[in-house]
Amino acid sequence: MIRVIRLSLRARLLVVVLSAATLGVASAHAQTQIVPPSAAPAVQLATDMQISWEVRNRFRLFREERDFALQVNTLNGRSILAAEQALAAQSDGRGWARNTLTRLCIDQSGRVSEPCTRDGVKESYLTPLDHPITVRLTGAVPVGATCAWTFEDGDPPRQSTLDCAEAINLRVRYGRPTPVTVDVSSGSDAPQRVTTQIAVRDVFIAGLGDSIASGEGNPDKPVTLSDDGFCFRSYLGGPAGMYFRPGRAGFKGARACDTSDGSSLQNWQRAGAQWFNPACHRSLYSYQTRMAIALAVQNPQIAVTYLPLACTGATITEGMFGSQRARECVVGKSSLTCQGTVNAQIAELREALAAAAKRQPERQLDLILLSIGANDVDFSGLVADVIVERQTERALSRRTGVLTSVDEARGVLQTSLPRDFSKLRQALRPFVGGDLARVVYVSYANPSLVNGAPCPGGRGGFDIHPAFNADPQRLADVTNFVQSEFLPQIKRLAQCSGGVLCNDQARDRMTFVDQHQAAFSNHGFCARAETDPPFDRECFSPTGESFIADIVNGANNPLACGAGASDFRAYSPRARWIRDANDSYFAAMTYPQAQKAPTTQPGDIHDATWGVLSAVYGGAIHPTAEGHAAMADAALPAAMSVLGLGLSEAPVTGEPIAPVRQ
Repeated sequence: MIRVIRLSLRARLLVVVLSAATLGVASAHAQTQIVPPSAAPAVQLATDMQISWEVRNRFRLFREERDFALQVNTLNGRSILAAEQALAAQSDGRGWARNTLTRLCIDQSGRVSEPCTRDGVKESYLTPLDHPITVRLTGAVPVGATCAWTFEDGDPPRQSTLDCAEAINLRVRYGRPTPVTVDVSSGSDAPQRVTTQIAVRDVFIAGLGDSIASGEGNPDKPVTLSDDGFCFRSYLGGPAGMYFRPGRAGFKGARACDTSDGSSLQNWQRAGAQWFNPACHRSLYSYQTRMAIALAVQNPQIAVTYLPLACTGATITEGMFGSQRARECVVGKSSLTCQGTVNAQIAELREALAAAAKRQPERQLDLILLSIGANDVDFSGLVADVIVERQTERALSRRTGVLTSVDEARGVLQTSLPRDFSKLRQALRPFVGGDLARVVYVSYANPSLVNGAPCPGGRGGFDIHPAFNADPQRLADVTNFVQSEFLPQIKRLAQCSGGVLCNDQARDRMTFVDQHQAAFSNHGFCARAETDPPFDRECFSPTGESFIADIVNGANNPLACGAGASDFRAYSPRARWIRDANDSYFAAMTYPQAQKAPTTQPGDIHDATWGVLSAVYGGAIHPTAEGHAAMADAALPAAMSVLGLGLSEAPVTGEPIAPVRQ
């Protein structure tokens, strides 16, 4: 055994030689891999380079980044008003929202898509787990330098090396910061290091209120009108009570008053305007949506989660606290879905926040946008009282409660509205942590002013219906009531001022916005200008002679100017920022499925009641898209201040359209 392990002298010498050779190879290899610390180039902290980042597609209602990019490129230093005017020009007055309508994280029934697939990635809409961002190196970056990036948001951290001119797209976790380091190498110079932390702030905004808040008057996709006439009956009865107005393009049913069938209403509805939410006439043109979009555009390192709940026709009692009737049906490819009623906004908001809290207990509402109160004093009844002239229609409207006098509205303004507003304040307090300054109340604009004075009245803008004629005295009375009583009272209620008592004056005051009212004083429904669209100037008679009275000729083309109704452009810039009845018909031509009084439900689509309702329920005496943009411009600084985002540079004011009084 000893002989087996004992080596000869020759063998021992061979082992020594081989061992020495092996050690030599290992030493040589180590010398190529390990650099003594004294010889390594020192990493220096860069002082002239920065890591810049922004959230991509950060208005989270949009599924696709191209829709947000359109807003970014158009706003780009402009006011929201100027951007709306630019978008109107780009779309030839057809409206930018018509192409965005089907690419949202909330469907037309109002249901939030959970999850919502945004740019190919499934996200929780109300409770995001991460956000897509773009990161790049800016400043004095050496040409041709190489960047070694490290994102410490996991184990192991994410690393990437590429040319410093290239940006990196990635998703970062929500709720905690992501440390970022980049080492910049250029030639033989020592590497330079830049560090930062990325933390996305997701701002959660809810929009509440009535038709002004929802965007009434501005369908996302306006109705396409037929150049042929469509017959309506009036309450006068007989052939003398028939008149023709433009119909809906694509409608295959009977256009004559004496022929109708049971399927006509559904066929008619399929050819109507389209809304982001038909039941509430929610529109992407509303000041609430436009402000939320602009907030996201102007603040690259936040995301905006926007929950629109406002509903046309809402009052504090019916709409905010209780359910209300839906305005229109959702038109699908092969079906009509009619909700019948819409849930109370307070209940909807509470349910959404409860669902979010289950997934993210720390998730809270940051801001509420609110406009409410006009329907409480029955403003639509005041409008009807002004414009319905013919005695037959006035008598019927009075009997069914459609008309409201200034005295009746004044009584509500002084008694029940303050009481209901106090209840609303109490209900909103828990949503905003007890601080009602986080409720941004955007006030109304007086719709009937031009050059600071009441519009003169007459049939101009209201001759869509034979019974309409804005009575000058009643119009002046309503205008003065709105200016001197309604608007001041709304401000007192929101701000706990002027004798309005609140439990805690400091924490019960809402943030109040009314700066837009001065601009609207030159842009009421009767404002006209040489820069108005040619169709308006040629076809909408200022004296109320826009339509052919003869029913034979009117059946072929009811417009006296000879042009086709399809040439009307709902979103072309105009001097008026308020829709008149003609605008309302030509933009939306609404056939509401439920009205103020059930007895007014029309019998068929040619019914006399439809003629009245279709002219006003699509947004008559409501702001146009330009008007909403002006309101959004006023609301944006207030919202940014409440959110602690700081005020950006004052936006460039949109080119004003000089109005002239009729």
